[in-house]
Amino acid sequence: MNDALDVVSAGVGPLRRRVRPTLAGISGLAHVALTFDDGPDPASTPSFVALLERWDCRATFFLLGQHVAPHAGLVRDLADRGHELAVHGWDHRCVLRSGEAALVDDLRRTAATIEDLTGGPVTWYRPPYGVLGTHALRAARRAGLRTVLWSAWGRDWERRATPARIVTSVDRTLRPGGVVLLHDTDRTSAPGSWQRTLPATEILLSRWSEAGLRVGPLSDHGLADDVRTRSR
Repeated sequence: MNDALDVVSAGVGPLRRRVRPTLAGISGLAHVALTFDDGPDPASTPSFVALLERWDCRATFFLLGQHVAPHAGLVRDLADRGHELAVHGWDHRCVLRSGEAALVDDLRRTAATIEDLTGGPVTWYRPPYGVLGTHALRAARRAGLRTVLWSAWGRDWERRATPARIVTSVDRTLRPGGVVLLHDTDRTSAPGSWQRTLPATEILLSRWSEAGLRVGPLSDHGLADDVRTRSR
């Protein structure tokens, strides 16, 4: 690999923000973009939807395409409630295992599945594990998607995660204009992890409210649109 951006891993967050800060999705607004990965999951996602309803809050859900059609009612409900739906890939395969052409097909297939079901546009893409090659950046643009990672995460997939640990992890790097990564399912996380993420999310929502921060999806985050129309 010749390009310094050939592999950008979630495990090197400070390097990612220094080399390609736009990937973190940081904006200049007093706003927090709340995002969830790996759904939809009928066993857990509805609990997050109910929590967000209580707080009158909307979020961006990065969906795995293979779970969209089997849980069509849940996906429609997310869209009907004003949440933003985005692409996390067809499955949770690391992008380094796919070539660019195959990845373009994967992303277009996932986006089309969501759009055909909800009738709404899909704008955003986040790769599984936060591992990103330049071929994946090109593939996303060819698929008409904008790639965004995050600036703060809860590490809520870990077996040792607790609500307090999740909150502390997010607080460590979150600033106004940041993007928060959490998970609304334990499909690719420690069993039962979402049951710790749920109360952590409520604690975070309360703190952000007290701090005067607006919370919402990426579409409200003040990021410039730099993608082209997707062709199928």
